[in-house]
Formats: sequence, C-alpha cells, structure tokens
Amino acid sequence: MTIKKIDKELSNILHKMVEIEKTINVELSEIHEDYQLSARNLYRYLLLRSFDLRKFHDTLSDLGISSMRTAEGYVYSNLYNVVKNLRILQNKPFEVDFIVEKIGYKKSKKLLKKHANNLFNEGRKKHFTEIMVTLPNEAADDKAIIKAMVLSGMEIARINLSHGDIGIWEKMVKIIHEVKAETKQKVKIYMDLSGPKIRTSTIAIHKKKGEVKNSIPIRVGEHIILTKRETLGKISKFGEANEQLEKAEVAVLLHEIIDDAEIGDTILFDDGMIKSKVVGKNKRDLELVITDCYKSKLSSHKGINLPNTTLNLPALTNKDIENLPFVCEHADIVGYSFVRTAADVKILYDKLDKNNAKNIGVVFKIENQEAFENLPEILFEGMKRNKIGVMIARGDLAVEIGFERISEVQNQILWLCEAAHIPVIWATQVLENLAKTGIPTRAEISDAAIGAQAECVMLNKGPYINDAIKILQNILIRMEGHSFKKKNELRALNISKKYFQKLSESKTIPKIR
Repeated sequence: MTIKKIDKELSNILHKMVEIEKTINVELSEIHEDYQLSARNLYRYLLLRSFDLRKFHDTLSDLGISSMRTAEGYVYSNLYNVVKNLRILQNKPFEVDFIVEKIGYKKSKKLLKKHANNLFNEGRKKHFTEIMVTLPNEAADDKAIIKAMVLSGMEIARINLSHGDIGIWEKMVKIIHEVKAETKQKVKIYMDLSGPKIRTSTIAIHKKKGEVKNSIPIRVGEHIILTKRETLGKISKFGEANEQLEKAEVAVLLHEIIDDAEIGDTILFDDGMIKSKVVGKNKRDLELVITDCYKSKLSSHKGINLPNTTLNLPALTNKDIENLPFVCEHADIVGYSFVRTAADVKILYDKLDKNNAKNIGVVFKIENQEAFENLPEILFEGMKRNKIGVMIARGDLAVEIGFERISEVQNQILWLCEAAHIPVIWATQVLENLAKTGIPTRAEISDAAIGAQAECVMLNKGPYINDAIKILQNILIRMEGHSFKKKNELRALNISKKYFQKLSESKTIPKIR
C-alpha cells in the first residue's frame, strides 16, 4: 500500500474514534473512577478491531512506524502517533479538532499493574504474574499442606465451593490465616461459587446377579432420550439387523435445559467426548441423535454443554446465594461461575451490596460461548467496581467453542482484557501432568509459558503440586523478560463488529460504516 492510501484509511479510523469519544460520556458515567480511562480505551480498541488491519503492517514496519500489533493498552495514543508520523513523512499538516485524553504505553502498564495489585497482592518482587492454587479438601485438616504451598510460591489460595461444606471451608480459612502469620507471606483467599451444574442424573442399570451399571453404552447414529422424568436410565435395544428398537433414556439434573433446547441444537456430554443433536422435543423430553463419540459409555453425573442454546438459567443458584454471606465474610475474591451476560454481573453486584461486600474482588469466569460473545458488555458492567478480573476457564470453553478454536479465543480474551487493563487468570490443566505425576510434558511447559501474558496462573491440586508451583514460578520469572515479542496480525474481530452493531441498532452511537 502507498503511504497516501494508508494515511487516508487510518485517518478515517482516527476520525471515527474521535467522533465516538464525543458520545460515550453518558455510557461511561457509572464506571468506577479507577476504570474510567480503561473503559474509554476498551471502546477505542473495539472500534479499532472492527477493521481489518493486516494490510497496513508490512508497509508501516518498512517505514519504521508502529504497526499497531501490540497497542491494546494504549489504542488512541498509538493510532494518533501513527497518523501523525505518516503526515510528517508526507510533509502534510496534522491536527485533530477534539481533545481526546490519551493513554501512552507507560500509563497503560501502570493502570494494569494498579488494577492487578488492587485485586491480588501488592509488593511482588520476583515476578508480576501471581500463582493461584486450588486447595484439596484434606488441607482442612493438615496445616502442613497449605504451609508447603505458600513456601513453594502460592500467593492465592483457591477454595472451590463445589466441593466440601462450610465446616471444611472454615478450617481452610483458619489455617490460611495461621500460615500467613507464621510465614509473613501475603496470601489472598479466592472462593469459586458453584453456579448451575448441568449434568446427567444418576444412572443405575440393574443387570443379572445383582450387578449395577452406572453407565449406558453409546454409539454413533443411536437415538437417546434426555428427560425430566425420574429414571435411573435405560439402555437402547437393537434388532438383528442392527436397527434401533427402543431408545436409551437418561435423566438430567437441571430440567430447564429441556425447555430451552430447540430442534437442531448441539448437546455435548462428558467434556465433549459425546456429541449429539436435538431431533425431537416435547414438554418432558429431548430426542437426540449421537453424531460423534470418543467414549463408548455415558455415565452418571457427567457434564452437559449446550454451545448454541440460549439458557434461561440463573447464573446464581440458591446454593450460591446461601453461601454468599460466608464468602463475603472470609474471601478476598469471589469467582463468578456461569456468568453469561451483563445482567448476570448486575445480579451478583446487587447481592454483594446486600451483604455489605463492596470491597470484595470479583472474577468473571469466561467458560461458555455466550459469555465470550458478550465479553465487551460483561467487562463494561464489571468496571462499575474497581476490584475485578477475568478467568479464562479453558476446559468448558474449549468444549463449547471447539478445541480447534480455543487458542484463537483465549487470545481474543487476553486482548480485550489488556485493552481494559483488567487482570486475567490463566486456568485449566496448567502443568496438570506435573502436579499429578511429577513429570511435566513438553506441551504443558510451553502452555505455562504463555500464561506469563496473564496476571495470574491457576494450578489445580495433585500430589506433586509443590514441584509444579516452583517450576511455574521459574517459568514466569524467565518469560516475563520476553513478553515484548508478542505481535498479532489484527484481522477484524467478529466480537468487535457485533458489539458495535448492537450499539448502532440501539442508536447509542452513530453507525461505524
């Protein structure tokens, strides 16, 4: 591309950015003062990424001008300087008729560090990225477990409220405070709300001689019934010609999914190992056809994902609401499972306010396709408080969006959060083989290294967890010196286009194109 053409196209984007800047004050009026500049920068980034920028990079690099590949945290300042330098090269004047508050590279780093320190721990010396570790239930009765984790490098202790009870959690909290006092180390307490659990119900197939099977066999092409009815499961029957005579039956714990799913929707079981499509529906049942299966059995209490179904499930369950007073009293940070929309964020904030917990940190777990698609709205609503973060829950997210897309999607989440200066937790199966067996795989070491781009990395429990903590700490120290090598091609993001399409349709801002 010629300098003149690049100048024209980038100047057009800059002009649109300035025009939107004039209209967003009302939109940002409820944003917390600590996030005012960050929210503006996120708006700017979403606008920038609604355009395909790939065609500019090579020419800008040849000219010695920033190619905009790594400017998530300081969008307007970077674009302004690019256009300004293009005008200088052409001996043309440059001015903008509206003063826009800029965020430069140094300011963006300071904002992110400030927000990370607010949510996590201050005064870190060895490395910027925090290490979070999930506590096993046995840690409630053994101080040595938690103490060893802290001495190995754990900075945030995660208590998963899906397991155990208040008695166990209280013991963990008490031990954490004792260990903090003994070791003089800063350790934050993070508690994950359970959220709705979409799972198969109990399967108990009675065989001859009193044997009970907790699973049913599954094959591609088979039709099964997913039902609200109380049943312990039923196995399909096939004829001599392999024709299906009777359909298998499996009950579901959350009946709402039967109401919400529609014919044609995809339903996944057991972390995506069994794939099916809805081919029939009545008030009590869904008829599914198995389209792929990487396991030959469907067992009791296996997870169910509905990637293209809009679920009318509450993000906060009755159990979550019941546990909130305990969380608000003892946790520094609460993890919000199953958040899908900005409305879900508001619901949690209202509940926290009723529990006088205005100072507790909140982490939004992005673990389903709907949450990813609504991420801009979730972030803007989230920024009405100043202690917030995002967890990339790659397990469920990969099942919902497809394993082939998880690398792309996790990068997009990182970019949007960097634009908003919101700290990110890199989670799911980090150094899992090392924690479980004591031997890391080469792939998981590389994966952990990518985690250095986040502000926190989460490890799960395992017999070799202390080795995993120490190795992760070493990886983070080494990798943080290389983070400048991150360069992205910047094609137009559908998430950005859709966001501005929503705003245009609601007439909040003028149309981008």
